[in-house]
Amino acid sequence: MSTLDQAVQTQINNIQTKTGKSLAELTTLVKKSGLTKHGEIRDMLKRELGLGHGDANALAHATMQSDGTRAAAGLSGDEVLDTLYAGPKAALRPIHDALMAAIGKFGEFEVVPKKGYVSLRRKKQFAMLGPGASTRVDVGLNMKGVPATARLVALPAGGMCQYNVRVTTAKEVDKELIAWIKQAFEAAG
Repeated sequence: MSTLDQAVQTQINNIQTKTGKSLAELTTLVKKSGLTKHGEIRDMLKRELGLGHGDANALAHATMQSDGTRAAAGLSGDEVLDTLYAGPKAALRPIHDALMAAIGKFGEFEVVPKKGYVSLRRKKQFAMLGPGASTRVDVGLNMKGVPATARLVALPAGGMCQYNVRVTTAKEVDKELIAWIKQAFEAAG
């Protein structure tokens, strides 16, 4: 089992403890709701069970068996990137490549391809990279105690990352951005 799989299993176990319901019971709750869209299910779980965004999101994926890892299953890392950066997003691939070249100098970490992004992990996830739109790559960062700026945007609590940086050109992969990513990398283990 990969460290990512272990982390997801630990999160699901913790959700079961918090709610006092087994995964089977939680899955039945979702099915009985009649909801089929991920966002609707996530919001229902937040409302009905009092879960935070991250837990509700993970539980929605677990009950629907729709997580990004399964969506990317059977594809190589390059195939996932080819899919992520296809069509109008193809021009963003050099940004992704510049980010990965800089991050690769930090040391060892795990690259976990997902359907819409790439998760970067040590003991825990430190960054997420992927097209946020056809004009930018979003860099989600997990780190604490860093003051937000116009560029380093703080995200709402309970999400998958604490900060986001929107990168529109490879030139924006600069010392400031790399320093933030390195801080997240070091905090992850």
